[in-house]
Amino acid sequence: MKMASPVTCIAPVNIAVIKYWGKRDEKLILPLNDSLSATLSTEQMHAKTTVMISPNFTKDRIWLNGKEESFENPRLIACIREIRKRASSTNGKNGELKVHVCSENNFPTAAGLASSAAGYACLVYTLGKAFGVEGDLTTIARQGSGSACRSLMGGFVRWMKGTQNDGSDSIAEQVFDENHWPNMRVLILVVSDSRKKVSSTSGMQLSVKTSDLLKHRVQNVVPQRTKEIYSGFGE
Repeated sequence: MKMASPVTCIAPVNIAVIKYWGKRDEKLILPLNDSLSATLSTEQMHAKTTVMISPNFTKDRIWLNGKEESFENPRLIACIREIRKRASSTNGKNGELKVHVCSENNFPTAAGLASSAAGYACLVYTLGKAFGVEGDLTTIARQGSGSACRSLMGGFVRWMKGTQNDGSDSIAEQVFDENHWPNMRVLILVVSDSRKKVSSTSGMQLSVKTSDLLKHRVQNVVPQRTKEIYSGFGE
């Protein structure tokens, strides 16, 4: 079998206007609340991923920012498993081919700039291209990093929490495109590029277990603020 050509893509960072905080399902990464974000330009900040699949590869491998990492990350495995499953079921392409992945960010990683969102969005989109998978990829990207589903689109994007246990309705959709607010500017000031002391995942888990205010936010604050922001964006 002929070795496939490498596929390279870039994906943007997104910054939440209404943040998702807390999950109703940790494995599928289903959020407690809807969220809304602004996608930033890829000219300044982006993740870049190159993927190659080949019958000559004996195992899956990944390099992050030039360093080979373990392929045992459950979220990474989940994304690739879902891409392979869809590839096998929709276009007959061999979903069992091993894959090599090289990914890098041109901005600080794990420093509060949504590097995981850009990284997993880029990974899933590039894998989709390599395996010939079409259609909505937000439900797959979400399983790598929740906010990654919002980085698959430009402009202003809403990630819906959904109500189904299987997460089939927890998808992202573009609500205003990148040309909706042409004079809008986002200023990013990097005070420190050190890794966060507490990961977002750990912080969310702690909030879900201990915060009564989180319940109030989900039930009362987010729905009203979402309406207000939609109204403001539309003016």
